[in-house]
Amino acid sequence: MSTSHYSEASLRALIEPFGNPVLAVVDGRVSAANDAYLALLGLPRERVEGRSVMDFVQPEERSRLIERYRLVESGGAMEARTQVYQVPSADGVTREVALYASRIPLEGGRHALLLNLLPLTDKPPELSMAERLVETSASLVSAHSEDAVRRVALKGLEAAGFRVRLLRWDGLRLNPLDGGAPPPDVALGLEALSDGRPVFGGAERASPTHVYLPVGGPQVEVLRVEGPWVAPRHGSVLTLFAKVVGAALTDARVQSDSTRSRWEVGAVAEMARFVARPIPPTPEDFLSRVSELLLAEAAALHLTRGAEGPLVLSAHVGLTEVVGPGGDVARLGGVMGGSVPDALDGDLTSEAQAQALREASQGTLGSGAAVRLARGGEVCGVLQVLRAPDRPFDARDVRLLGTLSELLMTLLEQRRLRSESARQLTETRLLLDLARTTSGVLETSSILDVASDFLVHLLDVSNCYIMLYDESAKVLRGAAASAAHRDFFRTVVLSLSSDSVAARAARERKPVVIEDVEASGGGFNPQLVQRFGEKALLALPLTSREELIGVVLVDDTRRARTFSPELVELAEATCGQLSLSIANARLYESLWASYAELAATRAEMVKRERLAALGELSAIVAHEVRNPLGVIFNAVASLRRLLEPSGDAAMLLDILGEESDRLNRMVGDLLDYTRPRDPVLQHEDLSRVLQDSLEAARAQGGAPDRPVRIDAEVEQGLPPVPMDRRLIRQALVNVAVNAIQSMPQGGLVQVRARREAHAGREQLRIDVADQGPGIPAELLHRVFEPFFTTKAQGTGLGLAVVKRILEEHRGEIAVDSTPGRGTTFTFRLPLSQPPSFP
Repeated sequence: MSTSHYSEASLRALIEPFGNPVLAVVDGRVSAANDAYLALLGLPRERVEGRSVMDFVQPEERSRLIERYRLVESGGAMEARTQVYQVPSADGVTREVALYASRIPLEGGRHALLLNLLPLTDKPPELSMAERLVETSASLVSAHSEDAVRRVALKGLEAAGFRVRLLRWDGLRLNPLDGGAPPPDVALGLEALSDGRPVFGGAERASPTHVYLPVGGPQVEVLRVEGPWVAPRHGSVLTLFAKVVGAALTDARVQSDSTRSRWEVGAVAEMARFVARPIPPTPEDFLSRVSELLLAEAAALHLTRGAEGPLVLSAHVGLTEVVGPGGDVARLGGVMGGSVPDALDGDLTSEAQAQALREASQGTLGSGAAVRLARGGEVCGVLQVLRAPDRPFDARDVRLLGTLSELLMTLLEQRRLRSESARQLTETRLLLDLARTTSGVLETSSILDVASDFLVHLLDVSNCYIMLYDESAKVLRGAAASAAHRDFFRTVVLSLSSDSVAARAARERKPVVIEDVEASGGGFNPQLVQRFGEKALLALPLTSREELIGVVLVDDTRRARTFSPELVELAEATCGQLSLSIANARLYESLWASYAELAATRAEMVKRERLAALGELSAIVAHEVRNPLGVIFNAVASLRRLLEPSGDAAMLLDILGEESDRLNRMVGDLLDYTRPRDPVLQHEDLSRVLQDSLEAARAQGGAPDRPVRIDAEVEQGLPPVPMDRRLIRQALVNVAVNAIQSMPQGGLVQVRARREAHAGREQLRIDVADQGPGIPAELLHRVFEPFFTTKAQGTGLGLAVVKRILEEHRGEIAVDSTPGRGTTFTFRLPLSQPPSFP
């Protein structure tokens, strides 16, 4: 080669005539390249010239060649022998070349490397195939999933010139993963799989055309490799490649399982923290989390009602969005959740179920997984998740769903316990409220009203009725009821021997339950059941110290229902508290009645002693006063007869006579008040007694001299009244005289007589009303006191005598007065007293 100095521009002219690839390198960059080198790289000139020469060598040799170039540039010796290198081309094919390098001087004292390349002849196809399989095996290391391993293996075999299909064993047959029809000689694949060795096919040709290679792996797969270089002598290479692929699949599965396991542990831990919140989440919230974890479109929870009841859709998410507002959610959720999975560890969707899901969801859903829920060994529900048809669940999803179902059972149990605790707390508070209320009330009627309303809320029933036992009549009498039927139920009376549920509870001294009135066929009072519209009944006896007090009856008018043992036990405890309260109230009422009777007896004794002393004193005074009064009356009469006085003398004699008469009346009133009497009761015509009394009152009260009208009205059909006619006449006269005298300017005195129910018995009521000035409120309570009067000429004994007469008749008198509007005195006499005889 010439030793002349070249310029960089002349280098192209130097190398262009060469037919083999040649390039000139100056300062590590491609200064010029001929067309043969560009064809070798498969790149245009502008993408080659000017770039580093190291860009066009194999990456694994790049570092060594950079260091080698530096040594040469620094003056190091160049080897005379030809070197063999691999040159990558743009089409991905690596070609081997023999390289000879020489140093060429350049102008300015510089130099260039002239690289002369000689492409080596093509290698045998078998060697290229083996190299491609080795390269593919190396690429499998970077594949981190089973699908990636399959893609790399198939792509490498196809790059080596083979046609490949992958078949998988499903337990019954080999199925192509590409979805096509199985090969005609698929039996050879089964033979390869069972023997664990390559099995060649192609009996119609002299040489084999394809081979079945058992891959193994987690899912037991077989490669069907077809190509011109398939021969038994290559069996060891292909078998090794198949084993590498199987190992890569296993490793990918292990890595995937490890990653999945770590993810599942984290997911379960997160769900556990979610379930362990202070306030437990709702089942719908739990299902939403499960759907997110398993990438499901919907999730549903079915639970049983009762020990052996059917599965019922209890909670769901995503189903409404799939079927729409008016869709049949229960139908869609029941495809898998309507029955318990056959497998203990869960089920995947069968073909029939997948078809049913697609039909029910208009093609939105088509795959699902379900696991059973169990409590204490008994199946109590099903948890299911649903996906689109093209995203099926696998066994790992079912396993995770089973773990999550245990957390769901914990959540349901936690919510049940919390609800039970809240219910028990509420019941305890209600019982405490009942105890506090009944202990503070000592009236039986008030206790029963409070207890009726309380039991409605405590037992979640429609109505409550309480009946008390009347031992003398052997009947149950309505005593109280909840607000809706309170007034009517007090009129209800049931015989203890009747077939009603209340009477049975009273006789048997134990709860009696009718869960469905319509289906029971009897055992209740049909009139009351029809009136109240009752569907279910529960009767409980009220007892205290083995004695029957009454019966509590509760009903449900909404539906037939089962009264659970826990509810009946709660009701019995409440009835026990109620029985104790009633017994205490009755004891208090009896004690209070005894005290009241004792106080009345004591007051009566004191009164009688006072009256006796007053009567004795009155008799003495009357005897001592009336003798002088008789003398005064005789003297005044004699003086009038002898003197025939007039003027002042006549006036003085009139005054003396009036005062003497007043003193005589006072003595008479005093004797009337203090004289002990036993009224002689006879059945009298009230109309005649009133007429006689009012005429006498008109004469004594000066009614003829005043514009006073007296109006009397007696109820039609009033029977004869047992009374002492003389004493009642005196009482009516005293009250009527007071009424007339209270109206000096005139007015109306109204007298009304009628029957009325008072204090539990039928009585006669007589009202005497005037239009006088009335009695001041501060004096009203003293009008019946002896010797109290507001009249200038009164003795203060008239109304005291009236009160005593009424009390002797076992009656009473009351007064009502409004200042400026008049006063009304009310007599009450019993209508059922037996007559007495003098």
